[in-house]
Amino acid sequence: MIYDYNIENLKKYSGDNFFLIAGPCVIESEELVFHVAEKIIDITNRLSIPYIFKASYRKANRSKADSFKGIGDEKGLSILQKLKEEYKVPVLTDIHNPAEASLAASYKVDVLQIPAFLCRQTDLLEAAASTGKVVNIKKGQFLAPISMKYAAAKVSNAGNNKIIFTERGTQFGYSDLIVDFRSIPEMKSFGYPVVLDVTHSLQQPNQASGVTGGRPELITTMAQAGIAAGVDGIFIETHPEPSIALSDGTNMLRLDLLENLLQSLLKLRKVYNEIK
Repeated sequence: MIYDYNIENLKKYSGDNFFLIAGPCVIESEELVFHVAEKIIDITNRLSIPYIFKASYRKANRSKADSFKGIGDEKGLSILQKLKEEYKVPVLTDIHNPAEASLAASYKVDVLQIPAFLCRQTDLLEAAASTGKVVNIKKGQFLAPISMKYAAAKVSNAGNNKIIFTERGTQFGYSDLIVDFRSIPEMKSFGYPVVLDVTHSLQQPNQASGVTGGRPELITTMAQAGIAAGVDGIFIETHPEPSIALSDGTNMLRLDLLENLLQSLLKLRKVYNEIK
């Protein structure tokens, strides 16, 4: 299936390859954002992988009140707009309430992402839909995949069929997540592209320390399993030095490891295409 969502890089997605959503968890500085984007654009251009840059301009869901939330909404969004204009790459960012939908859209964001915990928020979904932007709905950690068709209906009934689903794991006990790969074909059956959020699926939330943990050593395994299950896109948060990242450092991929990972996924995707 080909999805034409009027995003130049997503137009290149034909189903033979996967598309990539990647970037740092949050905008820490313009320097960081441009450095990461430049590296990933170079890699994806050489590997012919359609690419969407991702970074949150604000983090509303943090374990502790004093955790880093961002450098300021308008400053962060201005950086995303500047990056989009200079590098000609589509950008994705989270929104958390209906007012943020029009704000982010005014800064030329291409994809509005609905965080997993908010995927049932009707007003938020409808506000995102009303912008005409692509709406990436993350599956709630508490939802069965079949329930995502109702989230999609809220967007489509508001006049917007440009929808992406993202799997990011299901709550498993208090402090772990598990990915049920049956959710990939089940959500694909609704007619929208499905992305696997590799790095968030490896989070270990609700740690006693108040800082979310993670299993980054399993990133390759998780990503390869997603390709084998037939995902349309791969979502990876990446940072030059995850150990000093201001958000989600415990589960991000080190930037210099990204190219080898993508090369392995391309090989696996080729095999998948031959046997599907």
